[in-house]
Amino acid sequence: MPELPEVEVTRRGVAPHIEGRAVREVVLRRAGLRWPFPAALPEILADRTVTTTGRRGKYLLVEFEHGTLIIHLGMSGHLRVLPPGVPAQKHDHIDIVVEGPQGQQVLRMTDPRRFGAVLWHPNEEGELDSHLLLRGLGVEPLGPEFTGELLYRKTRGRTVAVKSALLAGDIVVGVGNIYCSESLFRAGINPKTPAGRIGLARYEKLAQAIRDVLAEAIVQGGSTLRDFIAVNGQSGYFQNTYFVYDRAGLPCRVCGAPIRQIKQGQRSTFYCVSCQK
Repeated sequence: MPELPEVEVTRRGVAPHIEGRAVREVVLRRAGLRWPFPAALPEILADRTVTTTGRRGKYLLVEFEHGTLIIHLGMSGHLRVLPPGVPAQKHDHIDIVVEGPQGQQVLRMTDPRRFGAVLWHPNEEGELDSHLLLRGLGVEPLGPEFTGELLYRKTRGRTVAVKSALLAGDIVVGVGNIYCSESLFRAGINPKTPAGRIGLARYEKLAQAIRDVLAEAIVQGGSTLRDFIAVNGQSGYFQNTYFVYDRAGLPCRVCGAPIRQIKQGQRSTFYCVSCQK
């Protein structure tokens, strides 16, 4: 599933092609994906200009003066920017045609497994953070509010494993399974450790590790394990530098001990028993 780096890579890829440009047409090729498309979306966006793009956790935000388009890539979705006239394939579900200085371009969403989403949040329904999918989300891990002190304060008295606490999304958003495993390794923290037993100094180290891992992944185009490709059709390559994720049984790159794999909340966790205490 695309995680925060993949969504941010996508946002940065589409932004120059759609920001400041007017929507000329919206083509819906099915009724919806995980949830129904807004049936009136072609009329809602017609001749409206994209003011900016943003991201909240794993949600891509395309903002207009009268509301925000919320896009989730699901398990296998991706966006591409194409010239007009490129024939749609089986899993190409929605086109947003924008007018630019050199003519029209098509923002196309492809989603073979159809777990993605395209939703509309009009301004009259209140602040964007009031949307059902966005309310209650934690802070952004690359923003100034995310600190070791925040992690320490929010986990007092919590007996859940630290990895599960990070993935829950109510403290910090977007630290998905891959990057959580990698960050815990860099911080030297065992993923099974109860969140409430970790001290401030170790949380400060973990917060920095999370920022570093996510920033590096974005620079490297994210991770491409199965389905993810960037807007330009290229694959990410952060997976080539994993220390623990998807390396079960292989020697730790630091100490040589075999990497272990366990299940936590139905998700695979990878860690080094020697380096992570």
